[in-house]
Amino acid sequence: MSETLRELRERAGLSQSQLALRSGVAQPNIAAYESGRRNPSAAMVGRLQSAMRPLPHEALDQHRDELKELAADYGLSNVRVFGSAGQGTDTAQSDLDILVTRAPNVGLLTIAEFAFAAELLLGVPVDVVTDGGLPADHPILRSAVAA
Repeated sequence: MSETLRELRERAGLSQSQLALRSGVAQPNIAAYESGRRNPSAAMVGRLQSAMRPLPHEALDQHRDELKELAADYGLSNVRVFGSAGQGTDTAQSDLDILVTRAPNVGLLTIAEFAFAAELLLGVPVDVVTDGGLPADHPILRSAVAA
């Protein structure tokens, strides 16, 4: 298990210190797990794996163009980000909040299908909001930034 944990951490591009910060697990404990001096519980392994997932803004940075193409495939345009990922305060527990403009023929089921496909693409939870029903001074519209 210790090598697997190290391999997962390295594949995620994280140092032990970065993983400690994201997971809330002390770096010496992570080192002990990786060296085999300590055996992590199943719950601890899950916690560390969750912390190794890309942050929502990192996933967006890696797949920005694909996300826009995916949105277009579902009749959505003007892809923007709001919330913690848009502000640069996202964590491993954050989702990616996306604001889109929908074509007139796009319904709720299509938006849900896009959200599911976006989660598969990005590897992080995604929430999708359409801008059509929001008043011009809505906080989401004021804070959203181009994806």
